[in-house]
Amino acid sequence: MSPPALPRLSGRRVLVGVSGSIAAYKAADLVRQLRHAGAEVRVVMTRGATAFVTPLTFEALSAHPVLDSALQTDQGAIGHVELAYWAEALVVAPATAQVLAKLAAGLADDALTTTALSVNGPLLVAPAMESRMWHHPATQHNVATLRDRGAVVVGPARGDLASGRAGDGRLVEPADIVAAVGAALGPGDYAGRVVLVTAGPTAEDLDPVRYLTNRSSGKMGYALAQAAAGRGAEVVLIHGPTALPAPAGVEMVAVRSAQQMHDAVFARRDRADVIIMAAAVADYRPAAVSEQKRKKGDGPLTIAFERTPDILAALGASDFAGTLVGFAAETENIEAYAKDKLARKQCDVICANDVSAGQGFGAEDNHLRLFFKDGRDLDLGRGRKAALAQRILDEVRPA
Repeated sequence: MSPPALPRLSGRRVLVGVSGSIAAYKAADLVRQLRHAGAEVRVVMTRGATAFVTPLTFEALSAHPVLDSALQTDQGAIGHVELAYWAEALVVAPATAQVLAKLAAGLADDALTTTALSVNGPLLVAPAMESRMWHHPATQHNVATLRDRGAVVVGPARGDLASGRAGDGRLVEPADIVAAVGAALGPGDYAGRVVLVTAGPTAEDLDPVRYLTNRSSGKMGYALAQAAAGRGAEVVLIHGPTALPAPAGVEMVAVRSAQQMHDAVFARRDRADVIIMAAAVADYRPAAVSEQKRKKGDGPLTIAFERTPDILAALGASDFAGTLVGFAAETENIEAYAKDKLARKQCDVICANDVSAGQGFGAEDNHLRLFFKDGRDLDLGRGRKAALAQRILDEVRPA
């Protein structure tokens, strides 16, 4: 096994500010993911935040004391001053409407806002609040003020809110915030590289009403695209029909059919240093697409199918000089089928997973095993797709 690549945030000093929102529980996962990426992390909290998550939680996750009072000192040193000089970047997640207003106005009346005025590095804010609060002109004015000063605003996302309603205002996922921190702190280990990723299902039309597709959600491919962007790559994400939000800083190319995905990939192939084919591309399509809706009859229906373009095999047989990574979603004989696919498709790496037990497709986690053309075999184990994406990028990074 090759030694693991250095994490993209190795040795970077990131200060996480947590304010009083129900979304504060996600900040715990943010701290964990930042540390997993190699960063040294410390936490500063507002008093409101401590009502949702205790300082002890963040102390355990960061392995450092938590600052929750502007009057806190350590052997005569002023806590918020020393922390501000230590930090290379401050990320406030969640950032409530109250905290955004204070940061925009330059107020300093608690541990977080007092520290923020002294941090000499990138400021990132990840808003979380009720939809009407987010869209209120005062909040939008404060956000615009922060952007004008150079702050990076991450989100918010659209989804279910604490009020039971749905709309804009949901805190983005911690992996998206980690990617934004990496981008704000400068080039990562993929800087200057172009990564092309395919994701999601394809849809093959039968008639104007019906089509054939599969259970792929696109989450693994999107996680790979987001991770590569966070590590400094120029990323092109060619995706079939999905319901996922676009990853930050990624060029999006929407397609529908296998043929369209083939054409989009080959139109951009020569730009890429790494191509990761994570999409679940249809193997067959109806031989003829009816111009009218097929009407129901009394007997069985027979449909003729034909093969779709094999994009991965075509890339392997081409003169593509970069790193080619394929995926193998199998329900049995995982190792045998993955090794066969690796050889037949002339890939550099195959990422294989067992989808027989309902894992992989549509889920937030996955279990991946990598097979390399040099004979190596690496079991990444089971984990969140965002974390597995980082592991894959560690292994396929160009020299």
